[in-house]
Amino acid sequence: MKKVLIYSILLVAGLFISQYMGELGQGFYKTSSEIIRLLTVFCLGFIMIHVGYEFEIDRSRLKSYAVDYGVAATAAAFPWIFSALYFVFILTPPEAWGSFDTWKESLLASRFAAPTSAGILFSMLAAAGLSVTWVFKKLRVLAIFDDLDTVLLMIPLKMLIVGLKWQLGVVVIIMFGLLWLAWRFLHKIKLPITWPWVMAYSAGLTMMTEIIYLTSKLLDEVVSVHIEILLPAFVLGCILARPEGHDPHSDDKRNGHQEGPEAPNEQKVATVVSGVFMLLVGLTMPPIAQVLGSQPDGGSFGWGTIAVHVIFITLLANLGKMFPLFVYKKESTWRERLAICIGMWPRGEVGAGVLIISLSYGIGGIMLTVAMLSLALNLLLTGLFIVFVKKLLAHKI
Repeated sequence: MKKVLIYSILLVAGLFISQYMGELGQGFYKTSSEIIRLLTVFCLGFIMIHVGYEFEIDRSRLKSYAVDYGVAATAAAFPWIFSALYFVFILTPPEAWGSFDTWKESLLASRFAAPTSAGILFSMLAAAGLSVTWVFKKLRVLAIFDDLDTVLLMIPLKMLIVGLKWQLGVVVIIMFGLLWLAWRFLHKIKLPITWPWVMAYSAGLTMMTEIIYLTSKLLDEVVSVHIEILLPAFVLGCILARPEGHDPHSDDKRNGHQEGPEAPNEQKVATVVSGVFMLLVGLTMPPIAQVLGSQPDGGSFGWGTIAVHVIFITLLANLGKMFPLFVYKKESTWRERLAICIGMWPRGEVGAGVLIISLSYGIGGIMLTVAMLSLALNLLLTGLFIVFVKKLLAHKI
């Protein structure tokens, strides 16, 4: 658990540093935020390539993957729905409940609660020595599907705000094309897999997604083609061939193994990248005081009232991840199912991205302040979540 503690300290350190970056000047903040964002994307790409490299698809169990996708869909939808209802019926005046704009803004702002941070989750679970467990393998599938579903559900939400745009259709086509590549060429493409090459792949994917995004912005400033690196990096890892003699089930014997090739130097680099990623995720959080100050009603709520709302929205968001407790009863104990639910609680860079998108569309008010603080609270508690999972699975390790 020493590594979990280090990762947690890095997360928290990044979060606290991010709150003071705005005081160093607007120009510095804007430039440093962009650099931090790109480095975060790069590290996430590195981690997800390794996740894909370890990923296995049993083509004889397609029905079970359909069940997994359904479970992951609830983990993405329930926190979103619960948070949206809270924003509308608790944080909005009754006279605005029937307003289309109220629902539109609430549905977008509450999307922050949906995505599990796959990068944080996989790194933390491996650091806790849980990579040999059934829970880890199941979470590997659920977290990928969870984030995929989050991206898909963002498309109709954007349509509500900007209308039908061809760019959103392009995103869907690209996503399904990538999934087909993973299915068709699973571990068949022979390319180098050592860490310098994986870093080069991640840098290339980061550059490619940014070029697509910036090019689409030239065509339409409001609606862009933005492909999150999580899926392309995961698919690239899936199609990379393993070395001759590689045992796809060897991870059953590697307690504490970080995702990726098992050579000691590869594992050390993967650990360092995961640690840097934790720090960067904390740094990606916008200054909370800046967000609060920019809201038209920010000053009308006391900090005590805001704190109560933050606690309730955090509880609701995590309650929405609890559906797996009622599934997988034939293949797991209640402890393992509860561990899966808690394992889905960590949020991070994807949720922060949703809030930044909300700001760009002019959505604000108390709901965005509460959402931002809830995400920050969840980040602070990430290490504690992993400790709970470790305790639940103590008899399995």
